[in-house]
Amino acid sequence: MSTKPDGDKPRILVVDDDSDVRFMLRRYLGRHGFDVEVAEDGARLRALIADGDFDLVVLDLNMPGEDGISLARYLRDNHDVGIIMLTAAAEVVDRIVGLEVGADDYVTKPFEPRELLARIKSVLRRLEHGAPAAPSGVASGRMPFGNCSLDMDARRLFDENGEEIAITSMEYDLLKAFADHPNKVLSRDQLLNLAHNRDWEPFDRSIDIRITRLRRKIEPDPGKPQIIKTVRGAGYVYVVENR
Repeated sequence: MSTKPDGDKPRILVVDDDSDVRFMLRRYLGRHGFDVEVAEDGARLRALIADGDFDLVVLDLNMPGEDGISLARYLRDNHDVGIIMLTAAAEVVDRIVGLEVGADDYVTKPFEPRELLARIKSVLRRLEHGAPAAPSGVASGRMPFGNCSLDMDARRLFDENGEEIAITSMEYDLLKAFADHPNKVLSRDQLLNLAHNRDWEPFDRSIDIRITRLRRKIEPDPGKPQIIKTVRGAGYVYVVENR
C-alpha cells in the first residue's frame, strides 16, 4: 500500500456488475471522505488499478465473466491493496475461498452501507498504520517460524533461502500475535482482538481459514502442523522449543 500525503483522501475502487450498487456506494463513500472509482467488471478493474493508486478494493464475488475469486487472486499477487468481498449469504464456500486467496474481510448482501463503511475503516487502519511500536518485552526484530522468519519491522515473511513469502496484513497481525505470546494457548476471540479485528463477530470461524493458510506458508508439513498447533476446544498455540 502506498503512502499518501497527509490530508489526501483514501482511494476506494468499487467493483460490481450492479449499476445501482456502484452508484449508491460511490455517493455514500464519497460523502464519508473517500475518493471513489467504480468498475463494472474485471477488465475495467485491471485498467483502473494499472493507472491508479488505490488503498482498498470493494469486490463483488459473483460477477459474469471473471469472478471475484479470480480477481482477488490477481490483486493479491500484483498489488498491495486491501480487499473486501461482497458476497451473497448463501455463498459460504466461495466466501471461504475468497479469504483463502487473500481478501481482508467480507460483507454479505444485502448489506447496510454503515457496516461496509465500518469494515473499510477497520481494514484501512490495519494497512495504513501497520503494527504499533513494540513495548518492552514484546517480540521485535526477526522472529523464527519454523524454517521461515518474520521481519517485525518490515512486516515481511521470508523462507529459509531468504525469499519473501507474500502475506496479507491480517496474516502478519496473526503471526505477530503468536510471536508476542509464544507457547501460550490463544482462543479465537483473543486472536481476533490481538489481530485488530474487534469489529468481527466474536465467534467468527474464518480465523480457522486464515490459520490454515498460514500453515501452508510456514509449516514443513501443513497437514501435521508443528509450529502453530491446534488445542482442541481452546484455540491455537505457537510452539517454541526451549533453547
